[in-house]
Amino acid sequence: MSWQSILIHLVSYGILVYSITIISSYIFIGIYSVGETMKYMHKNRFADYRLLAISSEAPSFSIIAPAYNEGLTIVDNVRSLLSVYYNELELIIINDGSKDDSMKKLITAYDLKKVPFFINQQIPTKNVLGIYKSRNPVFHRLVVVDKENGGKADALNAGLNVAKHDLVVCIDVDCILEQDALMKMAKPFLENPKVNMIGVGGVVRIANSCLIEKGRLVKVNLAKEFLPRVQTLEYIRAFLLGRMAWSRLNGLLLISGAFGAFNRKIAIACGGYNTRTVGEDMELIVRMRRYMEEKKVSYRISYIPDPLCWTEAPSDYKILGRQRNRWTRGTIETLMIHKGLFFNRRYHLLGLLSYPYWFFFEFMAPLIEFLGFITIIILAILGLLNWNYFITLLIFIISFGLLYSAFAILMEVITYNQYKRKRDILKLLLTALMEPFIFQPFVVWSAVKGNIDLLRKKHGWGEMTRKGFKL
Repeated sequence: MSWQSILIHLVSYGILVYSITIISSYIFIGIYSVGETMKYMHKNRFADYRLLAISSEAPSFSIIAPAYNEGLTIVDNVRSLLSVYYNELELIIINDGSKDDSMKKLITAYDLKKVPFFINQQIPTKNVLGIYKSRNPVFHRLVVVDKENGGKADALNAGLNVAKHDLVVCIDVDCILEQDALMKMAKPFLENPKVNMIGVGGVVRIANSCLIEKGRLVKVNLAKEFLPRVQTLEYIRAFLLGRMAWSRLNGLLLISGAFGAFNRKIAIACGGYNTRTVGEDMELIVRMRRYMEEKKVSYRISYIPDPLCWTEAPSDYKILGRQRNRWTRGTIETLMIHKGLFFNRRYHLLGLLSYPYWFFFEFMAPLIEFLGFITIIILAILGLLNWNYFITLLIFIISFGLLYSAFAILMEVITYNQYKRKRDILKLLLTALMEPFIFQPFVVWSAVKGNIDLLRKKHGWGEMTRKGFKL
């Protein structure tokens, strides 16, 4: 047997073994998530969140929302966040050196005035230029921090310094929260007082084509355009299956930067958000977990499946590519920063399962998939491709992907059923059928470019222009 044949067999069987392993992990995650989701829904069937909202025993929250050049929608976005129903709450808007009229609009709309302030700067940040509060008692919860531009992580750190409550909710300013979002986020922090709950993640859903009025979600609609619709399907799989399974294992490495609640003292003790990575949300979670493991203190990070936060997804390939490029670079940067966790028994589940999973199946997966594409093309050109084997494997992989997506859609229907029309379910199934041929190759290529950009030491976010909601 020639060396070419040996190499071809090694690559072919290597990709096959990898594919079987990752498919097996998806099957386990899908099945394992069901128990956690059903358990959560059963427990919360009898919960009266109205009592929690007004209870003096309920935890207090500070919402931190960084804003940069959001003048087009900032007033409505703040109004939306102010309408969240919760008793002990402050809303901190961080104007991160915006160059547009964001600050001017906030001052006018909410009758803000600059107040004397002292900040216990436990985390170093760019200079704070001023703190503003409203003269109108209706907006007594609102605090606006005007600071020099330092990026999202720096803005969040400024918010951690300013916040007065024990728990902080970090959110993108243009997200729409459900009215009971904080009530449901508070519950995990109260359920087991013997275990340190250091973070809780909430499900993020796609708001494209939904009806938004005065900063509130009025009607849920399935996205009309293909890209937001396929991301709707992707988010259902990721949140309702993936993160619920990892929550049950207590192995979460990521709470979405769009919406997550944290123990402020632990976040500050860990040094706050890392300003040297574009994956600051994931890096903080890994660092908080590592901190608790090294202190030998029991802890949990939980996820709740309720659709609590709605955000606008990229609707064109240029913006989507920048987003996935940045996600890839953020993942790699976090894995590199914490490479000491890799199969390290000292960190238990974190080192032996969570980190290796992210390394092999989140970081390596797009590279191996891209290598598979290139290998198939080369073998086809050389006339060495076993077409029967290739077509059989392709049909199997596409069929599995479709079944997994169908299972995620089924879980959505029997749990929260946000898309009630039968034609919307059919559209999601059709989207799942199209995904491997249109969306997946683009995402893989964006991830490959992310690896290349990281090697070229590119650290920027890239422009993430949004179309905005139809308010």
